[in-house]
Amino acid sequence: MVGAGISGTACARALVSGGHQVTVLDQGRMPGGRLASRRLQGRPVDLGASYFTVGDQSFQTIVDDWSARGLARPWTDTFASIDPGGGYVDKPGPLRWGAPGGLRSLVEDLAEGLDIETGREVKAVGPGPIVDGEAYDAVVLAMPDPQALRLLAPGDPAAALLGDRAWEPSLALAAGFEERSWPFAGAFVQDDDVLSWIADDGSRRGDGAAVLVAHSTPRFAAQWLTEPDQAGPPMIAALRGLLDVPAPTWTYVQRWTYAKPVGTRDAPYGLVGAVGLCGDGWGRSKVEAAWLSGDALGRALCAR
Repeated sequence: MVGAGISGTACARALVSGGHQVTVLDQGRMPGGRLASRRLQGRPVDLGASYFTVGDQSFQTIVDDWSARGLARPWTDTFASIDPGGGYVDKPGPLRWGAPGGLRSLVEDLAEGLDIETGREVKAVGPGPIVDGEAYDAVVLAMPDPQALRLLAPGDPAAALLGDRAWEPSLALAAGFEERSWPFAGAFVQDDDVLSWIADDGSRRGDGAAVLVAHSTPRFAAQWLTEPDQAGPPMIAALRGLLDVPAPTWTYVQRWTYAKPVGTRDAPYGLVGAVGLCGDGWGRSKVEAAWLSGDALGRALCAR
């Protein structure tokens, strides 16, 4: 298993439950992938996915367990929409969930007991399949399409399932304030060149911290991918212009080169020979879809 995000760990758990031995390799310091939380100013801050929703009963079972153990919490069913003039309109929707310990903590829970090697950058996946010169019965790439394409050997049939759509970048700005002064849990930003979404991290975590996380538009992110720290000032200016908040006391910028795919796929995963592909690039691009993709692929491999 290459990739220890929610899809990779879900796939690994399904395989282990089926009696198989699984080795999980991830280049990060800990499991999580784009359900990323970074400890800033003494508390976790969600910098990747902002929340998750539940529609599938199998995922609901997982979420119910997380909720019962205090790992996940209902957040809100209403976000705001902010127009260019700074006006707000409430937009009811499905129940969104957060995690008191940050969304990464949910992946860490799924990863409990798995054989995971972090800090391990895989260089190549070849026929066999061979991962960096070592043979395996099967290999799963649980990652964005462009990253999987870089690992697969030229002409690998699995590569034909990828590269059919673009992936958008994003920058996430975390900003701390002296006190809370915004009237929403989360807000979609309309027709702004810099920001697309703002989340109240204290609200979704449930600790009431005066911390906002603002996500950029793809076009803005593309201009600053090589120097993400330099994007902080214009993102702060855009945030303050929309919300009329004071200067933050601290900030942090996280770069996401492959934040989300453009469009959706009908297939929940890819499987060609002994090479599997899963993640939020399959099905709809959502946290739930990523879990479903990995779980379904793991079950399919067990069935073989």
